[in-house]
Amino acid sequence: MTPAIEKRMLQTVIAIACLVPLSAGSTGVLRGAAWLAHGPVATDLDSHFRYISGIFLAVGIAFASCIPGIETKGARLRMLAGFVFLGGLARLLSLAEVGTPGFGMQFGLVMELAVTPLLALWQAGFARRYRSRGTVGR
Repeated sequence: MTPAIEKRMLQTVIAIACLVPLSAGSTGVLRGAAWLAHGPVATDLDSHFRYISGIFLAVGIAFASCIPGIETKGARLRMLAGFVFLGGLARLLSLAEVGTPGFGMQFGLVMELAVTPLLALWQAGFARRYRSRGTVGR
């Protein structure tokens, strides 16, 4: 596979993956915890949920900022992937202590603990191959 094709594939996959934090974060900011609740939501819970949703939205924007020039954005991508992975570990703790969440949260868990680290590894390998071919800046 040529570097240009692999770069475009990686950019496309990351763009698609960004849709998760961008959509969930936006929905959480705009709708609050009521989006997931089946009844009234405590004010403090809604406030915290919207705050965390804003951070989630910002993470999605930051991941999207890695798409242009993906071959040079490894440090940023790894840092963001670390944030997401840590969030996934927190979600896993909830699963162990409180029980199995709904499908959407299970999907998030897979994205956080599997997909995001794999994307970071793919980017690292791609960047290494891209540099070794002397294609940076071309």
